[in-house]
Amino acid sequence: MNTPVTRSAEGRRRRMRHAWPVTSVLAASALLLASCGGDAEGEGDAAAELDMETSGVGAMEDFAAGDTFVATEPVEFSLLYRDHPNYPIQDDWEFITKLEEEHGVTLETSNAPLSDWAERRALVIGAGDAPDFIPITYPGDETQFIAGGALLPVSDYLDLMPNLTEKIESWELEEDFASLYQEDGKFYVLPGLLEDPQHQYSFAVRGDIWDELGLEDPESFEEFADQLRQVEEAYPDMVPYSDRWSENGPLEATLNVAAPNFGTSAGWGYGDGMHYDAEADEFVYAGAMDEYRDLLAYFAGLVEEGLMDSESLTQDDDQAIQKFASGSSAVIGANDQELLTYRTSIEEVGDEDMEVRLIRVPGGPAGDMVDASRLESGMALSADVAEEEDFVALMQFLDWLYYSDEGMEFSKWGVEGETYTKDEDGTRTLAENVDMNGLNPDGEEQLNVDYGYHNGVFMLAHGSSTELVQSMLRDEVIEFRDSMESKERLTPDPARPLDELERERASISQTQLTDQVRTATAQFILGQRDIEEWDSFVAELESSGMAEFVELHNEAYQRAQENLDGEVVED
Repeated sequence: MNTPVTRSAEGRRRRMRHAWPVTSVLAASALLLASCGGDAEGEGDAAAELDMETSGVGAMEDFAAGDTFVATEPVEFSLLYRDHPNYPIQDDWEFITKLEEEHGVTLETSNAPLSDWAERRALVIGAGDAPDFIPITYPGDETQFIAGGALLPVSDYLDLMPNLTEKIESWELEEDFASLYQEDGKFYVLPGLLEDPQHQYSFAVRGDIWDELGLEDPESFEEFADQLRQVEEAYPDMVPYSDRWSENGPLEATLNVAAPNFGTSAGWGYGDGMHYDAEADEFVYAGAMDEYRDLLAYFAGLVEEGLMDSESLTQDDDQAIQKFASGSSAVIGANDQELLTYRTSIEEVGDEDMEVRLIRVPGGPAGDMVDASRLESGMALSADVAEEEDFVALMQFLDWLYYSDEGMEFSKWGVEGETYTKDEDGTRTLAENVDMNGLNPDGEEQLNVDYGYHNGVFMLAHGSSTELVQSMLRDEVIEFRDSMESKERLTPDPARPLDELERERASISQTQLTDQVRTATAQFILGQRDIEEWDSFVAELESSGMAEFVELHNEAYQRAQENLDGEVVED
């Protein structure tokens, strides 16, 4: 699809663009970000200096994008494996045995349960005992380990990964990758890639009620509020909207998808609170923005009118789902997978007339916007792998498995003719005995449980390419995502890498400021604090060091800009 990326609502974003090959763009980014970290090698410099006699055991000669990786002699690579309780690892999975038999690669796993994943990962890396590679590592997870030298600066070795670099260029991901660079001009995580964003979250509505009242997907949040009023009038015993996902913060999913349309950041997308103001060409604190106030005022208005359940911010997810399934509410936060959960809950209640569908996220005062990153959970590598005799083979293998079309299809679907078939038009069909996500409900075996395919450890970003991502999606999900593609997509924020001391200073203020914003967000929405007290709230943030926190990040941003070698494009 490759929907054009907007600079912002009404052209407010400003970014750097270069008409150079991908390796040149990334190398320039590395150099500009190394202004305080000493000289930075360009991408591939370290790779060019490798001695194949000492680092090339098992490596293929002239490995190129599209080539099938087969080790020239057997190799063994270790990984920290996130063991999911829904598909616990099995040593005889076909995924594992196929890699050994057909690609000459044996995987040695150190298993960590999902419930303890983040802690185990931090412990292993911090102790200097990291295995060769560590999947399920999101951009940002790696920063705490950089100063200790435990992780490989993977940006130095992109020349060993032709499939990755080819996709960065063909999918125009250079700006996304620029955000990965650290203060030393390198990056330390290989992210999962998306050709197009995966739009998953929105509002689920009672489709039968929407049809009865002649309602379409609302174009704006104001129209959405009007629709809730119509539902309330038609069903006075119902609270039109009762939401979920407030366990770690108020309305985190809903505020995340709504915020770009109000011109701010919130919910799951709040991060460290820094929001780039393109007009001023500086970062500001999201929780103190007038746009953030307007976002809260909107939802506070829904609560005040009785259109939104005040328990949305305190109830657990099961309570919200039960209200929706029982007919006590007509709208709930959702994603494409949770739709199935809601339908199952409705079936248990026994009302066959209820219909559920996702609506397109409405637009708002800032425009019809979506902040959709195309970088997903990826992997970090131990710094020690660069000294291993099979280092080049490892990089080639990871490049093939995670970034080649063939490797991504293998990880998601398995082996053609065994776990699936493919028609002439490219349509894949699971084998008769295999099921995944209800695509083949008569299948007695599960693609992930019994074979090890369709496993997030080895399948970054659900397949990365739009065709592969959509190959297992229901029609209604594809239709929803297609509808979201017409929204204007915000470009990634410019880089602002902090050095180690700055990160330590920032973390103290960040925790306090974030806690204050979360508390006040709930108070304003629930009416426990009048929105007219906004200036007083901002003053409280100032007293907690907000100005110094913002200045710290803007200094890092300015450092990154000082040595920029390229042109600035303004709308």
